[in-house]
Amino acid sequence: MKKTIVLLGVGSTYFTRGIIESLITKGGEWEARLVDIDPTCLDIAVQLARRLVQLYDAPVTIVGALDRREVLAGADAVVTTIGVGGRRAWEKDVAIFRQFNIYQSTGDTYGAGGVSRALRTIPVLVEVARDIERLCPKALWINFTNPLTVNIWAIAQAAPSLRVAGLCYGVTYYQHYLAGLIGIPWEALSCRAIGVNHFTWITDLSYQGQSVWPQVRRVMEAQGDKLGNPYTWELFRLFDAFPCVGDGHICEFVPGWQGEGAYYGQTFGTTFHNFEAYAAGFDRVFAEMADQAYGRAPLIKRADNPAEKDVFKDEDLFIDVLNASLGGDSIFRTVNLPNQGQASNLPRGAVLEATTLINGDGFQPLCFGDLPPGITAILLRILGAQALTVQAALNADRKLALQALVAGETVRTEAEAHKMLEVILATHRDYLPQFFG
Repeated sequence: MKKTIVLLGVGSTYFTRGIIESLITKGGEWEARLVDIDPTCLDIAVQLARRLVQLYDAPVTIVGALDRREVLAGADAVVTTIGVGGRRAWEKDVAIFRQFNIYQSTGDTYGAGGVSRALRTIPVLVEVARDIERLCPKALWINFTNPLTVNIWAIAQAAPSLRVAGLCYGVTYYQHYLAGLIGIPWEALSCRAIGVNHFTWITDLSYQGQSVWPQVRRVMEAQGDKLGNPYTWELFRLFDAFPCVGDGHICEFVPGWQGEGAYYGQTFGTTFHNFEAYAAGFDRVFAEMADQAYGRAPLIKRADNPAEKDVFKDEDLFIDVLNASLGGDSIFRTVNLPNQGQASNLPRGAVLEATTLINGDGFQPLCFGDLPPGITAILLRILGAQALTVQAALNADRKLALQALVAGETVRTEAEAHKMLEVILATHRDYLPQFFG
């Protein structure tokens, strides 16, 4: 029987094609209802999706809509990849904070950029939640939209009856990476990981019941700086767990790394991981999507593309989780869910990214007990600031937003916090009317 999935925010150049192609190649029979508030983005996505269906001769039907309420009714699954304000707003979340000597590599998760993005994204996701409650309350809701941790936390508070989970492929990507370093097939490794999205710790990695950390350490000692991500390896050496997902994300959680020249003599977003070049790449992808959608460029299958066929991506995680949750083979993957016992020494209800058993019975996160003191100390600081961010966004509360900036050690003083918040509100005023009552 054909099932129905609704994809919200198909103007996403990062997710849309991959999710649709994975659904076509591995999902079986579906009606895919594509939604975007931008007519141009929607038309490109719909035309591209229909060409992919034709390319694969797949049993998938494509429908497009500008209003999600027209297509949510009765959906079996919903996927959100929305970006409130689009790529231009995201770019501003990096640029506007350089005046505070805060240089970010992505600016979409924590600190200055993360708070800014959360304030405008959470209210929209809560509106989506209300529509899902009314039109398809039993649907599985998979959210990729960043900042992932606080978005899932806010949805769980606003609509606790919904089945919502946050996905990010980062930990599984690094499981592949570590497996490659030590020459063991990634699927043969047993992995346990827990943390917050974009700063998740692989606490155990084993092969045939034996820890592979000794092999990983030997590679670290032999290759040293050649491995890149020096702070990641410092943390692994110090905490005996491997942090994901690379310095570009992790260092945005740690005060002091974002200053000019502060990252081993380099500066995030400029001399290291140039943000402008990175962001421009998404505009090029959008143009390529349009060319493929309208037949101006050839459309080839991912399996025939040498640059992509062997790379694990978000769409691979998505289809594995979707199929498992609908009764396919059980799998273990990291999923963002409220803490109901995953970590006994972290706050209940706080959203954690943790290894989870996924099958037809739903999401069953592993229990880690008390996390080690060092990891606990780091996560408690992060979660405290994220809790303030969630409440600031849910309640349009300026004071809580100021507290989130100070508690997250994004700024030091009340005056700095006020100035930063005013910059955020002035820059994104069109998306933050609730703060200007």
